[in-house]
Amino acid sequence: MPVTRGFPEALGEVSEAVESGAGLPSVARAASRALDASVIVLDSTSSVLAVACASPEDERVVMAGEAGSESVDLRLADTVVGRLRYRSRGEPDPALLRLVSNLIALEVERAKGPARASEAAVSDFFTDLLSRRVTDRDNIHARAEELGSDLSEGASVLVARARPQGPVEGDWRSRVLLVAERGVRAIERRSLAALVPPGWSARGEPPTGGAGTRADPEVVIVVPGLRPEPAERAVAAVERELDAGLPGYVITVARSRPTRDAIDLHRAGAEALLAANVAEARGLRSLSFEETGAYRLLLPAMSEDPAELQGFFDETVAPLVTYDEQYETELVRTLETFLDADGNVARSAEKLFTHRHTIRYRLDRVRELSGLDVASTDGRERLSLGLKAMRVLGIMPPGGPAHERGAEGGRVPREAKDR
Repeated sequence: MPVTRGFPEALGEVSEAVESGAGLPSVARAASRALDASVIVLDSTSSVLAVACASPEDERVVMAGEAGSESVDLRLADTVVGRLRYRSRGEPDPALLRLVSNLIALEVERAKGPARASEAAVSDFFTDLLSRRVTDRDNIHARAEELGSDLSEGASVLVARARPQGPVEGDWRSRVLLVAERGVRAIERRSLAALVPPGWSARGEPPTGGAGTRADPEVVIVVPGLRPEPAERAVAAVERELDAGLPGYVITVARSRPTRDAIDLHRAGAEALLAANVAEARGLRSLSFEETGAYRLLLPAMSEDPAELQGFFDETVAPLVTYDEQYETELVRTLETFLDADGNVARSAEKLFTHRHTIRYRLDRVRELSGLDVASTDGRERLSLGLKAMRVLGIMPPGGPAHERGAEGGRVPREAKDR
């Protein structure tokens, strides 16, 4: 077959992905574009390393080797290091396919790391570590080493969330874990990832079951290393991979500060969870603990005595959440908007697209239900802290905040407002 006009550009894109060090998932996406095909990269044990398919159905067909899909060995000299499965939308150039396969084989070999540890074993380790059931440094290092990681030089913790915006069949949380793990291991092959049951930030205690309480397992990732750069790159890689692998999902990725001592990883886990809760409440896609501002002051309460934080929420904002749930009102959203507008009723009405009289009526209901008056300094401060406690605890009020980018629960982004 003659060389097509797009051959150099197609090959160049794959080469750039390899040279950039962005990882195997990015290389697979570049190969997908170059070959105009859905592709899946497997290692020599048939474990999936990267997926770049046009749709979940395409992924299923390619993975199963059904009609229309092809497969080629990924070779380095005489050694088969994996396989490339693909489903082309045309007839790929054999020369381009061969060169792309060689580049992917090199990337597979470069990314080769320890075998993926048992998901259950990693989950048990994380649960023990983050809830402080294991506090011996040597024990922590030994268990991490058994799982193919090294925490002796410090680590950071990430929390990754991807939530479907509609009904989804199957175990979608496990798929979130798989996709997130592919992204992070492309950056740091010794990283560990697992679904961790809820409650680990509260010394392993189960959720209280109050209004809006989060009771879902979390995708937790531990990235070895003391410097912040690997964790920053891991956040970007996980976000990018979740975007590509889970279209239509609402994505949040948060990270802790690096911790030098593995004994302190429980604190790093609490930092990442706090950042994830704050990011999700604000409608942000990613956030680091350093960027959470005043919320950082609530970390000790969240880690050491979450019951106290829950109690403060119960005394302030919880009645509003319960009322909104029962009557499908927007008291919490109105209060958030009013406080963000520095107590200005007119600006609040403008942001919520409603009448000023409606805002005043809702604020009167807030006073009646909570016993706190937004007209007083003490009332505003207590209600503001109650909202912060709600976000730190991961409690999502009914009907908000909206997940569409820029919506932020009715709050207009500053750059849009100032135009």
